[in-house]
Amino acid sequence: MTPTEADREIAAAEIDASPMAFAGQSFLARRSDEVERVTSTSSVSSTSSEERHTRARRISGVSTQHDLERHPTELSRIQTQRSQHSATVGRIGTRGSRTRSRRSEKPLPPFGAGKPYPPQLPDPDEYVVEFDGPDDPMHAMNWPFRKKFCTALILAYTTFVASFGSSIFSSATASVAKIYHVSQTVGILGISLYVLGFATGPTLWAPLSELKGRKLPLIIGMFGMSIFSISTATAKDLQTILITRFFAGFFGACPLAVVAAVFSDMFDNRTRGIAITMFSMTVFTAPMMAPFIGGFIATSYLGWRWTEYIVSFMAFLAFGLDLLFMHETYPPQILVKKASELRRRTLNWGIHAKQEEIEIDLKELIQKNLSRPMRLLFGEPIVALLSIYMSFLYGILYLFLTAYPMVFQGVYHMTPGVAGLAFFGMIIGQILAGIAILLQQPWYTRKLNANNGVPIPEWRLPSVIAGGFAFSGGLFWFGWSGYTGQVHWIVPTLSGLLSGFGLASIFLQALNYLVDSYLMFAASAIAGNTFLRSLAGAGFPLFSSYMFKGMGIQWASTLLGCVAFALVPIPIIFYYYGARIRAKSAYAPTFAPRAAVEDESGKETNSDDAVGETEQPSGVPRKTGDATNAV
Repeated sequence: MTPTEADREIAAAEIDASPMAFAGQSFLARRSDEVERVTSTSSVSSTSSEERHTRARRISGVSTQHDLERHPTELSRIQTQRSQHSATVGRIGTRGSRTRSRRSEKPLPPFGAGKPYPPQLPDPDEYVVEFDGPDDPMHAMNWPFRKKFCTALILAYTTFVASFGSSIFSSATASVAKIYHVSQTVGILGISLYVLGFATGPTLWAPLSELKGRKLPLIIGMFGMSIFSISTATAKDLQTILITRFFAGFFGACPLAVVAAVFSDMFDNRTRGIAITMFSMTVFTAPMMAPFIGGFIATSYLGWRWTEYIVSFMAFLAFGLDLLFMHETYPPQILVKKASELRRRTLNWGIHAKQEEIEIDLKELIQKNLSRPMRLLFGEPIVALLSIYMSFLYGILYLFLTAYPMVFQGVYHMTPGVAGLAFFGMIIGQILAGIAILLQQPWYTRKLNANNGVPIPEWRLPSVIAGGFAFSGGLFWFGWSGYTGQVHWIVPTLSGLLSGFGLASIFLQALNYLVDSYLMFAASAIAGNTFLRSLAGAGFPLFSSYMFKGMGIQWASTLLGCVAFALVPIPIIFYYYGARIRAKSAYAPTFAPRAAVEDESGKETNSDDAVGETEQPSGVPRKTGDATNAV
């Protein structure tokens, strides 16, 4: 599959932005004036307009406290900010060029008042604001730990609410089906449509977070989820319930699409894995905690509508926390605010941030958010097979919302609230998986340091393989221990330890494997993966009751366990042959890129051509390759 011109631009920008992430760890040669440019401003008086404008012109380049050209952190951050601008929706142009306007056949409008068009700025880059050294307190990575921790807690709660809302409706499906005289399957549509919103929502929230920063989408998302949750609670007919559930999921998908990016803004490579692991735990534990809470509410005098009122109250709290206490973390948007303040205080209206040069282009938006994820999903073996595996697991996660009540309510005759407590077996299993992954962090860090900071994607896969065996074993355990009622209820409950452990182990490390494998196209790979698994999460609950009733609990679980076991070889194959597969990909950067340097004339030249990659096991770091086909 041949990458498009836009794909090549993003790859080139990312390689330029993160030279340490590629072979040789050599920095690109850059002139001092490209990285040492910082503006100083004079205070603006209110005595006269002429004096204000005179002082506003006193902006000059001064050196910083740090020798930035020899500082890898500053080089990386400045270039990453430029790369983020290059990869953002609406950024049109070629590498090294400024953003050009969209083509228009209409003539330029007159400047007005008989004035000619003013001359261009002498050197536009002189007016572009940047961060002031590696220790700039404005950058989210330099925030105090307390500020980072509070932000992480707020966002973890926000994500928890969005996932919690997806499954709490499972306790209301029986009541809804009875009140509106429909089948149980139609009632389950309230769950499926919410998860379907998870599949479609990121197509809006992901690009919006790149254009306007992280905070605005989160505020809009949680406010919208709150409103549509209340709408579900007050709905007078079934169609309104189903429609509002879909839009609640659509808006609730925002934290799932954005929060991980916020953590990437705040935490460096050493701590990011821990932060994102904790974030991911909220995504998978919340759907398991909702059924027992909803069960007690739905069977009380409050009724099923209060399951949605509770979600709306939780979402409004998340909205308030995000609005009042969360600060922007997206570096390009931080620079936009910085540029705005400098313009206001210096009256030099040429000052701007790179992000302000962006023009939204519908064609490019569709390509980056729809076309490329689908091309990766259906054209890349790693993305396709892992997405199929993870989609099956995600479907089982929501299928359990139907299967568990059939066992613990139908076989063991528990009330909905008490039956929901059985999900704590899976919750504990997921927590154990998270702890196991965190305990692997020192081992992973040692291997990373030994390999000069270059990650090998296959290091992530042992946990995925172990999780695959545990998950399939948990399905067999659940089915054959809970179908007769003659075995104590604790036995099928404890099956969740294996199921939850396997589910979390596979998801957490498989997502990391996709990120490590595709780097600059990781967002598109994750987007394609999210789309497919959300479809599975929406579809599996619709046939689960028919399957378990028709085949029996034990044989339905056996079928699912056999499928899960048949999928275990996927990560095993990638562990041994992942490097060879990536070497044939036009998107996976398994190469040592040729460093682009500038000669004295200012033209870019390439260093010696890289040699083709030699055949070796995936666990051995590769130091050579050919970047031609990828970039």
